[in-house]
Amino acid sequence: MKRRSLLSLLPAASALVALRSEGRPVPQPVLTAAGFAISVQCWSFRRFTLWQAIEKTAESGAAAAEFYPGQPLGGPHGELKLAPGLDVDVYRSLLDHSAAHGITPMNLGVVDIPAKEADARPFFELAKTLGLYGLTTESTGSIDTLEALAREYDLKVCFHNHPRPTKLWHPDTVWQLVEKRHENLGYCADLGHWASSGLDPLAVVRKIAPRVRAFHFKDRGSIAQWTHDRPFGTGVIDLPAILDEARKHGFAGNVSIEYEHNWENSVPDIAQCVGYLRAYAKLRS
Repeated sequence: MKRRSLLSLLPAASALVALRSEGRPVPQPVLTAAGFAISVQCWSFRRFTLWQAIEKTAESGAAAAEFYPGQPLGGPHGELKLAPGLDVDVYRSLLDHSAAHGITPMNLGVVDIPAKEADARPFFELAKTLGLYGLTTESTGSIDTLEALAREYDLKVCFHNHPRPTKLWHPDTVWQLVEKRHENLGYCADLGHWASSGLDPLAVVRKIAPRVRAFHFKDRGSIAQWTHDRPFGTGVIDLPAILDEARKHGFAGNVSIEYEHNWENSVPDIAQCVGYLRAYAKLRS
């Protein structure tokens, strides 16, 4: 099921510039000794508010989060949803709440980004203001605009794959799109969706590793047959070999745990995933 997309979000670039001009510290990626960040995709907590998702991410032991557009903020903001165009005080409080729980915002996605530069720029302004590493998207029709703004803002644009028959299910599609583009453009490699599509995630990463910019990291009980997500190390996907392969090519991005199971009480499972990645980072450092 395709999700986490907003078709229209209102721009307020001037408010974001004002926030940056305050001189507030910009969060920096929290990198492991192996050179990548461990985060939780807040879609894992989609039945909760963003305020709660940040708290649950901290409870899991991760130090970073990938936000998704449209999640109700909660806390002092009630049902207001995350998007460009919010009042500057909303972004200020979001950064403060993240910092209070030791969480660094990393990515925003999956987000639809328009092809028109004036409409796309607010997403990059929001990403820069929140100190993000990159934007996760499937907006292939906006590639020229995305490349230009990725250069200008020095942000990664990470093309995400949903399962077949969606337009980006096969990795060759993204490869043909980005191979001659600026290095800031690449994959958000969703391992579980490749497995659901009958592709061996390790074999895929061996082909496209130079362009992996972020992961939606998952373990599954089967390749070719859909199964729900499992705590890392309890399924069939060779996660250490995938990270080894990506790191051979200089990967130093965001490994985002996206856990789409046990929705109401997933923190213990996600904590196991965090521990798995920390153990890997310690052994490989």
